[in-house]
Amino acid sequence: MTAEETPAPFPLDEIRSWELVKQERGENMFIARHRTDHMRHPRTGRVWPRTVLEMPEWCNIVAVTGHIAEPESCGLIVVRQFRFGRSCVTTEIPGGVVDRGELHQQAALRELREETGHTSDSWAYLGSVEPNPAFQNNLCHHWLAENCKLTHALDLDLGEDIHVTTIPILEVPSAVHSGILTHSLVISALSSVLDLRK
Repeated sequence: MTAEETPAPFPLDEIRSWELVKQERGENMFIARHRTDHMRHPRTGRVWPRTVLEMPEWCNIVAVTGHIAEPESCGLIVVRQFRFGRSCVTTEIPGGVVDRGELHQQAALRELREETGHTSDSWAYLGSVEPNPAFQNNLCHHWLAENCKLTHALDLDLGEDIHVTTIPILEVPSAVHSGILTHSLVISALSSVLDLRK
């Protein structure tokens, strides 16, 4: 592509916010609360009902048994559990809901200990992503925990059933490509610290 063919930068200022006309609170569904926002289209003026799921913030943790910079001797801690949406057992990194009044870093430390029994003294924040801004209002915060040690027994909620194992760091890209790791938020977090194209 020549310089003349390079597309111009996307004109962000051409997209206008929609006006909120009214809100209707819906059912509390345990993991989310339904809300209908009636929004006025900025170009046509027509009002459209739009579904929003009010959800707490989440966190997930790329937890490794060594140091990410030394992949030959490092394993990724993963949890296997039955997921109701897909009706199957999935392999994911530990994580969960940020409780009311809790900082997301505190939630990350707690979730790692509760779900895997591991703790770490080496933490780094990897940033946050929007799980699905089309209809969810929350963020998911990614954390890296290195040199994790098994220090506790699992402390699962009554509704949880989790098996903990590890995947060698060098095998993580192939685990993504082969479909062992498929959760989009897991892959998002992993891509912050690993080259998954291999």
